[in-house]
Amino acid sequence: MTRPPTVDIREVGPRDGLQVEAPVDPGDRVRLVEALVEAGVSHVEACSFVSPTAVPAMAGAGEVMAKLSRVSGVTYTALVPNRKGAEMALEAGVDELTVTVSASPAYSEKNVRMSIDESVAAVEEVCVLAGTVPVDAVISCAFGSPYEGDIAPERAAALGDRLVDAGAVSLTYADTTGMATPRRVAELLDETGTEVGLHLHDTRGTALVNAYSALERGVRRFDTSVGGLGGSPFAAGAAGNLATEDFVALLDDLGVVSGIDLERLLAASALAAELVGHPLPSRVAVAGPRDRLAPE
Repeated sequence: MTRPPTVDIREVGPRDGLQVEAPVDPGDRVRLVEALVEAGVSHVEACSFVSPTAVPAMAGAGEVMAKLSRVSGVTYTALVPNRKGAEMALEAGVDELTVTVSASPAYSEKNVRMSIDESVAAVEEVCVLAGTVPVDAVISCAFGSPYEGDIAPERAAALGDRLVDAGAVSLTYADTTGMATPRRVAELLDETGTEVGLHLHDTRGTALVNAYSALERGVRRFDTSVGGLGGSPFAAGAAGNLATEDFVALLDDLGVVSGIDLERLLAASALAAELVGHPLPSRVAVAGPRDRLAPE
C-alpha cells in the first residue's frame, strides 16, 4: 500500500458543477467559492472563459475573478477552450489554466467540433501563451466514450504524453461518462504512473470506490465537486462528480490530510444547494459526518 499522507483536492463545483445548472449570478458564484475557501479548500476551479452562448451558466467569468478575494496559498483555476479564452483568463489574473482534450474522437467532434489532433494543437497554442502560468491538461473520456465504448488505457496514456509534449505541466484523467471501475483505474495507472490527477463521475455509483482504489495506489490529486454537482452536458446520463464532502469524510477517517474542515464544507454544500434550488446528491450532505451525534 502506498497511500499518500496528504492529497490535493481541486474543487470544481463552481465551474464543472454549475455549468449544467440554470445560470447562477456571478456574485453568488463568488459567495460559493469563498465559502469553500473558508472551509480550507486551497485549489478551486472558479470559472471558465467560454462562449456564453455555448455555456450560459459560465457567463461573467471575468466578473467572478474580479470579485474574488485573493488568499495566500489558494490557487484559482479557469477552464479555457482556446487561445481567446486563455487570453481573457490570463488578463483576469487566474493562477492556473485547465484545457480539455477528449480521448474519444467522436466525443471531441460533438463537444468542441475539433479532431483530437486539432485539440492538441490548440493546447500547444494555449501553453505558449500561458508562459509561466501552469496548464493542466484534462483527458476526457479517459475510461470510455458513449460513442466508441471502452477506451484502451494505452490510448489515453499516449494522448497524455502528447499533451505534455505540447507544454502541459500536469495531466488529469477524467471519467467523463462514469465508465471507470477500480480495475480500469488500476489499468490506466499502470500506463501513466501515479503522478496524475483523476476527475471521477458517479454515473454508475463508482466514484468514491474508484478514488479510494487510486488513493491506495498513491494518487494524490483529485478533482471533486461540492455536493456532487456536475456532469457532462455532452454525455447522456453522466451524473455528477465525486462529492467533495464524501471524499473528505473518507480521507478524515483514513488519516489522510486534505486541509479541509468537513463541517464548514457542509455549510458550503448547503449554500450550493440553495443557489441551484434543489437537493444535491452527496451522501454525507444528507446523512452528516459519521461522528455527528443525534441531539438529546
